[in-house]
Amino acid sequence: MTQHLFPRLMVAAPRKSSGKTLLSIGLTAALTAKGLIVQPFKKGPDFIDPRWLTLAANGRDCRNLDIFLMGRAVVQERFVRNGMGADISLIEGNHGLYDGQDIEGSDCGAGLAESLQSPVLLVVDCQGIARGVAPLVRGLQDFPGGASIKGLVLNNVATPRHEKRLRAAIDRYCSAPILGVLPRSAKVVIDERHLGLEPVGEREELADRIGVIGAFVAAHVDLDRIITLAQSAAPLDWAAAPPCSPSKLPPVRVAYAADRAFHFYYPDNLEALQAEGVELIPFSMLRDAQLPEADGLFIGGGFPEMFMEELAANRSLMRDIRDHVERGFPVYAECGGLMVLAEQIQWQDRTARFAGALPIDIVMHRRPQGYGFMELEGTGNVSWPGKGEPVRCHEFHYSRVVRVGEGVRFAYRVTRGFGVDGQNDGILYKNVFASYAHIHSAGAEGWAPFLAAFWRQRKVAPFEG
Repeated sequence: MTQHLFPRLMVAAPRKSSGKTLLSIGLTAALTAKGLIVQPFKKGPDFIDPRWLTLAANGRDCRNLDIFLMGRAVVQERFVRNGMGADISLIEGNHGLYDGQDIEGSDCGAGLAESLQSPVLLVVDCQGIARGVAPLVRGLQDFPGGASIKGLVLNNVATPRHEKRLRAAIDRYCSAPILGVLPRSAKVVIDERHLGLEPVGEREELADRIGVIGAFVAAHVDLDRIITLAQSAAPLDWAAAPPCSPSKLPPVRVAYAADRAFHFYYPDNLEALQAEGVELIPFSMLRDAQLPEADGLFIGGGFPEMFMEELAANRSLMRDIRDHVERGFPVYAECGGLMVLAEQIQWQDRTARFAGALPIDIVMHRRPQGYGFMELEGTGNVSWPGKGEPVRCHEFHYSRVVRVGEGVRFAYRVTRGFGVDGQNDGILYKNVFASYAHIHSAGAEGWAPFLAAFWRQRKVAPFEG
């Protein structure tokens, strides 16, 4: 079997909020600025970090890798498929290096690094610590899976004196070399909100901020040694699956919401739909007064609550969506898409009318109402998933459905997670399929073919055929 050189590294940390996203974005931008083709990846089902990484990689789509959702073999295949042709593949971890669902660590960052045979660049938040950094790093190295830790970047270093003490402790007790030291800086930050990082696309200056982050990281890490570390990864002999044959079915035009309020789409999902003959027509829920001419509608996740007034003020589009639904127009929506189809949404002391295409009301809460991986079973009310068929996915929403009107059925029974009411998810109403579940096509066989057929069958009875 042919072996392929895939220079690669994973950026990880002992715990969340240590600086791995800052370092990952900065390294991606800095290496791209040097003329390298960087393929970014993100461990886990996150939507927001990948958008930053895509922008930092000069538009090369960041891809998600998750063993729970996809399985190990699919993760390896997707890694090879998307890393082909890149000079370096950079994987941003999530949470801490050893945090995961499996007590044995198969799904944690270290487990993914082991699966991909990737060296780990560990970023350590050094605020409030000096000599104590050594047992922290040493313990991580000695824990099962720690042999992958091949380099360190120290973050949040207060002064040259602080750096000197950190270096002395690590040089004395730890084997991994220090490849960078990031000084504490109030100027290089990434804003956060209730679902994580500030999404790319909400402010035009974010591209400039990525440039600043890239320059900051380039000035304080040894890029050449980091490149050498990535190049030290062993050759891979995995084969990428052949590309899907183009669909022979008639093409179907599907409008999909793509703007500041709605942008949670996995590139893999869009490509899977396109392979099924779906032509995706982008439009803006904020600016457009009507839906584009299409055979179906796809509204992904996003932050409709952050744009309540703007969305509610676009009454022409809200009425158009409702009228389409009343005429049997096929609509698929996830999370934020479900929310905007509701009759109204309440957040703190504000209430806004939305499309009214679903007989539901929604309230935003201060704490997550559904958070993490989900496991679902099909109810048999749609052709996918079949009755009892398991589906692995994830949810992350601060909103909750507080009223469900007549005529609603459900596509999923929740066996893990919360969904709409703790027991059900996947609202079926007229020709609408709306869910809190975020599906990744790589771990949900049949999802893309089902949706393509669903949109094609515009003139048949709801959810039949």
